[in-house]
Formats: sequence, structure tokens, C-alpha cells
Amino acid sequence: MTVRKGNRLGISIQEHMAIDVCPGPIRPIQQISAYFPRLSPTSSFSEPLSPNQSGVNASVSPGSVHHPGAPAEEGGGQGSSALLSPLLPGAQGGGNSLPTMSSMDTSIGIDSCDSDDSTSLGTLEFDLLYESATNSLHCTVLRGKGLKPMDFNGLADPYVKLHLLPGACKANKLKTKIVRNSLNPVWNETLTYYGITEEDMSRKTLRVSVCDEDKLTHNEFIGESRVALRRVKPDQTKHFNICLEHPPPLPSPTATSTALRGISLYLREWEQEQQSTLEERGRLLLCLQYVPPNSEGNLMAGEAKERVRGGLCVGVKRCAHLAAMDVNGFSDPYVKTYLKPDIQKKSKHKTAVIKRTLNPEFNEEFFYEISFSELTTKTLEVTVWDYDMGKSNDFIGGVSLGCQSQGDSLQHWIDCLKNKGQKVERWHTLTNELPGSALQE
Repeated sequence: MTVRKGNRLGISIQEHMAIDVCPGPIRPIQQISAYFPRLSPTSSFSEPLSPNQSGVNASVSPGSVHHPGAPAEEGGGQGSSALLSPLLPGAQGGGNSLPTMSSMDTSIGIDSCDSDDSTSLGTLEFDLLYESATNSLHCTVLRGKGLKPMDFNGLADPYVKLHLLPGACKANKLKTKIVRNSLNPVWNETLTYYGITEEDMSRKTLRVSVCDEDKLTHNEFIGESRVALRRVKPDQTKHFNICLEHPPPLPSPTATSTALRGISLYLREWEQEQQSTLEERGRLLLCLQYVPPNSEGNLMAGEAKERVRGGLCVGVKRCAHLAAMDVNGFSDPYVKTYLKPDIQKKSKHKTAVIKRTLNPEFNEEFFYEISFSELTTKTLEVTVWDYDMGKSNDFIGGVSLGCQSQGDSLQHWIDCLKNKGQKVERWHTLTNELPGSALQE
């Protein structure tokens, strides 16, 4: 407590030791910011001080905070106002450094937040439509709003990527065009997944992510959202307007014990093994049509003379989500068809090779001249291969259709025999093993 004795000032032992320990002007300690009205972006200038703040301000004397050479004020009211308003003319000594410190503290409190936490990543608007007749999922990416700036000019070059989870990344990745220098891009682009069954719609998740394209370095991730496909009803368009989020963090190894980590790794490997046997090889869209004798149907005039005796027309439409067989993460697929048993080995047909893709579209047809009675004893084998120049081609997968088949393959074959003259299309899951010599290219 400072005591006035004539023209000399006496100080207590506590202030004397404080001066010795902290020579020079005594600055407010860090907690002094609690005595000031903090201005935030959500607060108003007319907001009064809380009772705790006003109580503390009234109990603080300027003599115990400012330089000892400053004259002591009479009463607590003037001391509080001098402390809260350091720009007053009466402030001396250490008061010259207080305004800078106070304004600096206020600006840091407002602007020093982490940008990833305080800045919105933006929103994305898109539509989903599942067509059960064609087993296709259409995603129409409409627009984005308020995306996070990623470039030095305060803008971004955004594009949208789609992934189906679980599943191989490159096999089911779709991508929109890039919109340059925009935080509110408009795409109006439809991306389509083929070969999506109702079972996929009940258990798969669509990952929608927005990225920033960068020519000099790697592309930057902006945000993502995940939509369970079971929310989409068949043949009904569902509109989404979502907020982008950060990707879910990976579990920390220290969060679980060694035993739990071992169990999780085992379950993950088992799940991947099950997925590889069912989906990793890909899917094939086939069209079968038995053309009765003396029936031209929808055939072209030049083809009618060759098929007037009747036979089986096999249409290879497309493949989806094929397994990657090359080091670049893609394949060079083509399709072969056999009608077995084939004693003369003349039933082999081959499509063209589609380079560097996991979702090729062929749209080719092959005709086998055969009677209906003979067809019931035959088996159609369709195999998908990866073309490699200079070495043996890689087998991707295949499917066998006939009276001895099972599941969807058997049903497709029966529907073809029952509906003469009609085209019957169906998606088939490729298997990694087929009987006979189909694995030898």
C-alpha cells in the first residue's frame, strides 16, 4: 500500500521486492485481460460488464498496478476508470505501454483461432436417383457454396469425386469437371454408376468429396460427406444439400489394447477377403436372345440370311468395377465368349480391347447358329481378360451360364430360353475361377 509522506513516497516491502524482481515499468500480468470488456464478433458494444468483473475492477488500485512514480488517486471509481481507459490524459509511467498491450490482446483473442475449426468448409448440393430397371445409380452434382479458399488469390479450383464404400478406390471413382477460380462453383453434371444391385443400395455408402486442383503440387482436399444409399428409394430422386466435413479421424493405436487391435485387424482382413471374392473382380452386363428359325426380328438385312436357321445372340454390353491388373492401377480389358462343349473349337469370339479403364463399354454382339434342342445342352462361358503386350494376358474374371449353373446365371439362362425372340439383360458378378481351360489364354 502506497503511503504519502510529504513530497516523498513510501512503498511496502511487497512492492519493493516486485520492483527488484521485475525492474523497469511493471506491465499488467496476463490475467489482467479478464478485467477488460472483451469484444467478440458476436457481442455488442453496449453489453455491460459482469458482476465479477465490476467487483474486481473496484478492488484494484492503480497504485498497485502502474509505475510507483505515478500519483495515487483518491477513491476506487477513478482508479477503475483509469485502468479501463488507459488512453486518458492522466495516465503516466507504465500507462504508455498499456494501450498497445490491450489492443494486441483483443486482436489475438479474435483472430488467433485455428482456421480449420473456425472457417466453414462450404456446402454441396446434389441429387441421387437409382434406376432399378437398369441397375444404375445417377448422381447429379449441382453446385457448391461458400467453399474454403485454397489458393493464394483467395479462391479455389474445385471438383467433386465420388467413391462407393466399401470397394476398390480406382474401380468406382467418378470425377466431375474442374471449375476455375470460384468458391461458388456450378457443375450441373451427372455421374453414373452401372451394375449397382439392390443389395448394394442397402449396404453401401457414397462418399462425396470436394477437392482443389493444383497443377504444380498435389491436389488439396477441401471437405467430404458420406450418404448411406439405403436412404435413396428406387426410381425416386432424392435431393441433398449438405455441409462439407473433415474426414473421420483414424483410430489411434494407443486408444485400444493390443488384443483389440489384433481382433480388429483380423476382422478387417476377413472383410477384405470376402469383398475380393465377391466384388473385386468386377461385374459384367450380358444380353441374351434366342432367335427362332425363319425369324428376322430386329436383325439387320445383311445379318438375316446368316441367322435364318436360328441361334443364340450374345450381347456384351459393358463391365463395371473391374479388378486392376496393371501397375498404373487400371486394366486393358476385353471379353471372350465360348459355347461349350466345343469339339471343333470354333465358338470363340472376342471383343475389342479398351485401354486403361476399369469400367469399359463394349456394345458388341456375337451370334451362334444352333438349334433350340442343342442349346439346352450347351454352356456359355464368358471371360474378361487384361491385355498385355509381349506377355501372357491376365485373367480378370468370368461367368458361366447354362442349365448346370446356379443363382443369377441359371435364372438368366432360363429366362432366355423361355422368352424366344426377346432380349434379356442381366448383370453378373465375375468369379475368379471357371471350369475347363478358360483360365489358359
